[in-house]
Formats: sequence, structure tokens, C-alpha cells
Amino acid sequence: CERCQCHSEDTRTAILYTLLSQNLSQSRVSYGPAQQRCLCHQRRTVCLRTPHVTCQAASDVLVKTVSFMKNLPSFQLLPRDDQLLLLDSCWAPLFLLGLVQEMVTFEVMETPAPSMLKKILLDGQSKQQEPERTQPTLAAVQRLQCCLNTFWSLDLSPKEYAYLKGAILFNPDVPGLRASLYIESLQREAQRALQEVLRPLHPEDQGRFARTLLIASTLKSIPPALITDLFFRPVIGNADIVELIAEMFYEITSRQPAP
Repeated sequence: CERCQCHSEDTRTAILYTLLSQNLSQSRVSYGPAQQRCLCHQRRTVCLRTPHVTCQAASDVLVKTVSFMKNLPSFQLLPRDDQLLLLDSCWAPLFLLGLVQEMVTFEVMETPAPSMLKKILLDGQSKQQEPERTQPTLAAVQRLQCCLNTFWSLDLSPKEYAYLKGAILFNPDVPGLRASLYIESLQREAQRALQEVLRPLHPEDQGRFARTLLIASTLKSIPPALITDLFFRPVIGNADIVELIAEMFYEITSRQPAP
């Protein structure tokens, strides 16, 4: 942030700051980049205002996302390695599309500032504590909400959501795929089905198909780490979200009766 004035403001006139600075220079407490707070509006870290409500809604959407993949026979026919690669690559945009379809809204608030006095007083007692988790920034969350709002403006039908999810899931450009040609054919099939659904629903809007795919591509610009930190980190802690999704998927599929 080139215009950031956070570190140029003179705050040393405060008595408490002077006292703490003297103590801080004598202590061994080290503050990494994640612990330095920026006062710029866009760079401030935020968290969910109602995490117990929003995290539950997000978890429900994630379960439905996994169930969607589980119920696709064409996905089940893929090699297991390809399934894992697609899960890793596509879970985030599919989850975001699920948030849109389920009309999940959320609010954020500024992350409470850590108490410097508490850190100094507890120095030596928290040596074994885990490092602070990263927090989403206000700017990143605003970009996410902008993507969701753009999708809501499309007012997609359930069939449009279903075929669009298929077009996102079957991504032949994921590196390392063994059945990339087959996956590419599945993506074309999903896109063709989406286009056929759009024609009778919106005959006057000839550009809706291209616009829908373009807006869907913006979902991939949202970092999975942001989604994890915002919606799931309060619940899963330091666990790997992709590993949890894979466990959910294969646990669900293993319970299905054999044909």
C-alpha cells in the first residue's frame, strides 16, 4: 500500500506507548508481519460478525457441494487421482457457487486488535502457543462479496446452476490429469446443456451464455485460502480443508450400495 500512512503517523507522544516501548525493547517478544496492524481501511483484517451462524451455513453448502460431485456418475468413473486433482482445483469455485444458489449472506467486522500490554505481561508464559492465524483483509472480502452480488444479479435457475457446476468441475486444464480428453468432453457437454437451457428461458438475451461463463470465471480469482480462513478456519482450526473434503467425499461414496 504505497499511500499507507500507518507507519508515518507519530504516535510516540502517548504515555502508554512510551512505557510499552521501553518494556518492549527489553523483552524478547518478536512481532511478525501478521501481528503488525495496518490502519488503512482496505488492509484492515476482518472476521465474521456472526461466525456461529455463517460457519454453519457454509458447512451446509460444503456438504451439498460434495454431494453434488458424489451424485455425478461421470465423476465417479474418473480415476481416483483425477478425482483428487479436480477436488483440489475446483472445490472453492463450486463452494462459492453454492453460496450464491443458497443465498448465503454474511457480514464482517474488524478483527479486534491484539493487546500489546497483554503480550508483554504474558511473555515467557506463551512460548508453546501456536502462531497467530492469518486473517482476511477487508479488501479481499469486498472482492468476494462483489463476485457473489454479480452472480445474484443473473438470477440463475436450478438447471442453470447444475450445468454451470458441471462446467466448472470438469476442468481439463488442471495439470496432471490422466483423463483430460474425457474431462474436456464432459465440460463441453455441460456447457452445451447450459446453452440449451438458456435459450428458452432468455430468448431475448443472446449474450447471456457468454456472460454467465465469464462471470463464473471470476470465481476462480478468489483464493481458496481466503475462503478457508473466512468460513472454515474457526471450525476446523489448522486442519487441511482439501483433506477434509476428500475424506467427506470418499466416506459418502463408500456408504453407497454397490450396483
